[in-house]
Amino acid sequence: MNRYVFILLFFFLVLAGCKPGNNRNKKVITIKGSDTMVNLTQSWAEAYMKKYPGIFIQVTGGGSGNGIAALMNGSTDIAAVSRDLNPKEIENGAKKGLIFKEIPVAKDAIAIIVNKNNKINSLSLSQLGAIFSGKIRNFSLVGGSDLGISIYSRENNSGTYEFFKKNVLSGNDFASFSLHLQGTAALAEAVSKDIKGIGYGGIGYFAKRKDVKIINLIDEESEFEIQNLVGINGQINYDFIWQGGYSFSRDLNFVTSGKESELIQHFLDFVISEEGQRIVFEMEYVPLKKFISAE
Repeated sequence: MNRYVFILLFFFLVLAGCKPGNNRNKKVITIKGSDTMVNLTQSWAEAYMKKYPGIFIQVTGGGSGNGIAALMNGSTDIAAVSRDLNPKEIENGAKKGLIFKEIPVAKDAIAIIVNKNNKINSLSLSQLGAIFSGKIRNFSLVGGSDLGISIYSRENNSGTYEFFKKNVLSGNDFASFSLHLQGTAALAEAVSKDIKGIGYGGIGYFAKRKDVKIINLIDEESEFEIQNLVGINGQINYDFIWQGGYSFSRDLNFVTSGKESELIQHFLDFVISEEGQRIVFEMEYVPLKKFISAE
């Protein structure tokens, strides 16, 4: 072999060996699933790896459904899931001898957003349902300006999509003209650039943004307008969510196969510790009240 070719080949092999995934001295944890949770999960992973340099944690998104599928086929250790497991997933897991274990690791509130220049400030649940199903196609029909409506939704393998479909659309389909985007950040960007836009997602992605507006919800029985979700300067009202005052709140979960190793259990313990929950607060998600005060 030409010695220059040999030297070049050796150089690339050394580079490949320097990649974290190829470092055989590191213990590896893989986490896949919810795009809503991916930024938070990455922050947990970075903090844990800094504290324990011998561990490498690989985090990828792709949606809650893909996380569960990866857990079932053995290609991930932990699935990040922003919804409840459905009966079919539990049944399919059981067929493979898996008894899924759901661990709440944070809370979230689904916020509805419009463009900052949209005059709409509040909507009722029935109005939301009519908009996202395509029955109402102009904001003038719900007290706004004469503007056609652009619907921005998450993709159908998203836990946020399934949560919204269940709780707002009563399981019915979104309007056929809805634009389905991968990731809440992409959805926020789309609404920020479209005065006709309306969308939904985890509140942590919207609270501090100045180019979108979180709208209030109207309780149809009392006609009371729920205005307490976000305070001045984008401060999330944690107590309001913890006390159950906001109906669109949910748990964010890590799901395991029920056969987690000591390493994975140690990481899970870190996530729900006060140190891990402080990261939840810093990332503008909602901590588990059990572990932390947001004061």
